[in-house]
Amino acid sequence: MTTSRGEEIARLIGERIVEGAIAAGERLPSESRLMDEFGVSRTVVREALQRLQSRGLVRTRVGSGSYALTPPAPPAGGDDWLAARDAAERAELHALRIAIEAEAAALAARAPSAAGIAMIDAALADLAAATLPSATVEADFAFHRAVAAASGNRYLLAVLDRIGARAIVLPSARIADGERDAADAAAVLAEHAAVATAIRHADPLAAAAAMRAHLTASAARRASG
Repeated sequence: MTTSRGEEIARLIGERIVEGAIAAGERLPSESRLMDEFGVSRTVVREALQRLQSRGLVRTRVGSGSYALTPPAPPAGGDDWLAARDAAERAELHALRIAIEAEAAALAARAPSAAGIAMIDAALADLAAATLPSATVEADFAFHRAVAAASGNRYLLAVLDRIGARAIVLPSARIADGERDAADAAAVLAEHAAVATAIRHADPLAAAAAMRAHLTASAARRASG
């Protein structure tokens, strides 16, 4: 079967998104720029973008442009069970995150170490300073990873690492002309800060509850976005 030009362009752009050359939340070049880059018509570019949307790699907002999404987990070998290919599987993966990360937060709060708190606080500061979606994803995942590391349970950390930054999904409501929505960013930061505070105060129940509340709110924001 002959590959169409639109399919070929979708493959090339998709590789850039999966490999991180185009970060999650980053706006793609305009249709005009893509036409110039690949030497094709607007119709071909739009075909490519539609293919990328169907694969969950791009979301197009009318009047704003097309934005890269966090790539779905690649179905490969032993990690096939982490491949969230549709909304139902993404919901199941999110439920897994709640289960392991609430426990990780509780363990981190049972005997908080200075090193663990320092890692968590550093990630929280980076999240507060982030303005671009790509920086938000990096700092957000770094925070969750710091909590898992502070739990002292290598297996909890290993599972979170396997899931990776694909767990941090930016719904379109968190993207506005390439910048974070201010009200949403404040809510997300407050939720993370509540987790950090509970761990710092050595309160396992509060830490688990704060993490569970944050991840539940995160799922709601993604659904509404």
